[in-house]
Amino acid sequence: MRPPDKAGASTVILIHGAWQGSWVWTRLMPLLEDAGLAAIAVDLPGNGHDDTSPEAVSLDLYVQHIEKIVAATKGCVSLVGHSGGGVVATAAAEALAGKVDRVAYIAGMMLPSGMRFAEFLADERAADRGLAGIGPHLVWSPDRQSTAVPTEAAAEIFLSDMAHDAALAALARLTPQPQGGRDVAVRWTDSRFNRLPRLYIECLRDRSVAHELQRRMQELVPGAERVMLDAGHVPHISAPAQLAGALIPFLTRQKRA
Repeated sequence: MRPPDKAGASTVILIHGAWQGSWVWTRLMPLLEDAGLAAIAVDLPGNGHDDTSPEAVSLDLYVQHIEKIVAATKGCVSLVGHSGGGVVATAAAEALAGKVDRVAYIAGMMLPSGMRFAEFLADERAADRGLAGIGPHLVWSPDRQSTAVPTEAAAEIFLSDMAHDAALAALARLTPQPQGGRDVAVRWTDSRFNRLPRLYIECLRDRSVAHELQRRMQELVPGAERVMLDAGHVPHISAPAQLAGALIPFLTRQKRA
């Protein structure tokens, strides 16, 4: 891939979705680096890489974790949030508006201020419309503090655009997700989050966050550029070259004065 003009590029912070970790970006990161972008894949607290207990996990903890990473980074950063990581990206963009210069969502939860994704699904009658995604397959811990996703269900819903055996192998590292980091809402403002350039990458074959729901979120929170990918829910695993082609022009664009 030919490196683009990097005049507008900032360090890219990659924020994974629920049940995942930094490992999910492994196939995408070399493509970003080949384009001259510095990228950092985040491991959110409590998602299996540290000793944070499920009951200690919250959206505030996620934002504090990202804030520490950003504080160690020179200049501004770009945020990329996948799926539930979109909520985290929105919260971090609001909290760190002076350090964040753009936000990209990959089939991400880009929601109105104060709205939880569960409320959005209820408003859209997602279950009645057959758009409940992974929800019906979740396995709850006895204390209701976290959920897990059976690998078979994850392969069929998250990576429906890959061969089944390859999908199973790719998702073998899924971990339980603390509910305190999933059932969350962000209160954002026009003067901070909503002034930032945004990109929404739609995944047309998504069986987790259905395309209809992705489009509806953009209607509720207008202003983002849109790119459509013929891919399932996790294109950074199943279609990294396509995803890189969608992300790189946005991430390297010169910021307007």
